[in-house]
Amino acid sequence: MIGFHTADEIRAAEQATGDLLASGVLMRRAATGLAHVILAELRLRRGALYGARVGLIVGAGDNGGDALHAGAMLRARGVAVDAVLVAPDRAHPGGLAALRRAGGRVVATASSGYDLVVDGVVGIGGSGPLRPAAAAAFEHVTAPIVAVDIPSGVDADTGEVHDPSVRAAVTVTFGTRRRAHALAAYRCGRIECVDIGIDPPAAHLVALADTEIGGQWPVPGPAEDKYTQGVTGIIAGSDRFPGAAVLCTGAAVAATSGMVRYAGSAASQVVSRHPEIVASMVREAGDLDDVGRVQAWVIGPGAGTDTRATDLVHAVLDTDLPVLLDADAITVVSEHRSWVADRTAPTLLTPHAGEFARLAGHPVGADRVGAVTDLAADLGATVLLKGRATLVADAAGPTLVNDAGSSWAATAGAGDVLSGIAGALLAAGLTPRLAAAAAARAHATAAVLAAMGDGENTDRGAPIGASDLLAAVRPAIRALRAGAVGHR
Repeated sequence: MIGFHTADEIRAAEQATGDLLASGVLMRRAATGLAHVILAELRLRRGALYGARVGLIVGAGDNGGDALHAGAMLRARGVAVDAVLVAPDRAHPGGLAALRRAGGRVVATASSGYDLVVDGVVGIGGSGPLRPAAAAAFEHVTAPIVAVDIPSGVDADTGEVHDPSVRAAVTVTFGTRRRAHALAAYRCGRIECVDIGIDPPAAHLVALADTEIGGQWPVPGPAEDKYTQGVTGIIAGSDRFPGAAVLCTGAAVAATSGMVRYAGSAASQVVSRHPEIVASMVREAGDLDDVGRVQAWVIGPGAGTDTRATDLVHAVLDTDLPVLLDADAITVVSEHRSWVADRTAPTLLTPHAGEFARLAGHPVGADRVGAVTDLAADLGATVLLKGRATLVADAAGPTLVNDAGSSWAATAGAGDVLSGIAGALLAAGLTPRLAAAAAARAHATAAVLAAMGDGENTDRGAPIGASDLLAAVRPAIRALRAGAVGHR
């Protein structure tokens, strides 16, 4: 499990070190760690340090001090170092003196000949976009950027990406990861966390490791049968629009080894694609009695919002079974929030930003963590907020975050696949928060596998459709479980 902390939590942890902070020991440790990462990056990219050139773009305060002290250490290893001071009157005096003593230069503008550029403009205390002087300093930078703590122009707590802002190839942070490292991971690049001797509190935003996901994925034991592994009931799609039904049910079949029952008007299309599914023609709430036993319900993808669909949502929520609400079902309950709030059985909602706004009565806003946490508390349910960084919140523990690592899953029907995976995990007995987090991780992994084929470089993939994503769900689960087995 990886924790992501707020700026205030980090400041408090630094203050708690007492003399280590006041005497500058923490800065020296941070600068040393930053220099080591830069040196390793230069070796990786150039094969040697001799002849390397690094540019520092430096703001005021400790963040700039870290960059300047690191620059002095680079000079000691023979690297040519230039510094552009975007706030000359407020540059860290000790760091600037150290750089000059080591032979580093202060220049007016960054040149085009650097191997790396270090972003030391603002750290966790910064807010808003790059100021004009800083934006001008980065304007002609073409070299990969190593950010100190946070890419400048990215909010440390919310991950909001302002315009203009820095996009880093590597971000070097100190003591613990910041929330933006998960919420705006695509702007941060590879994260390198340097231990400087601080002791932050337990984080309220965490990511589960692949080993944790793979180790808890339900697989059949020696005494299992199709019923003990979980029977997933799915109400999705229609005979006119069967795609959601096919994708959602197919994902549920791929996710676990239990049983899937489909209840809807697309029964013939579903069975033609997945003959192992037990399908019933269900057109109204009264027909649910004929479906058979299920251990969790998934309802909503492509299911409609008319009176018939509303009655089905109400009937499902009136049971004492775990229920996953997605898509159209979320639109329905946005007008009947008490149907969710009054439940005692587990409920998982999986909105995208637009559906979230309908549920909450306001847009998500910049603070996605606060927004999803508040909605989950208001509904007394588990809420999975979709996005490049998926968030899962409820009252059972810290908010979970999953950075997808790519945007290949941004395709029509991908949400239907996610619902099928998560619903099957609910039926298998996982808690809503773990089912949601595990489904999000498998879904993201499947998207990368589908886009990459046999490759590994996510910059060289090809666009996918939801059918491709569905086909990669099993390989994704294998990959997650293989990592868990390897670490036991």
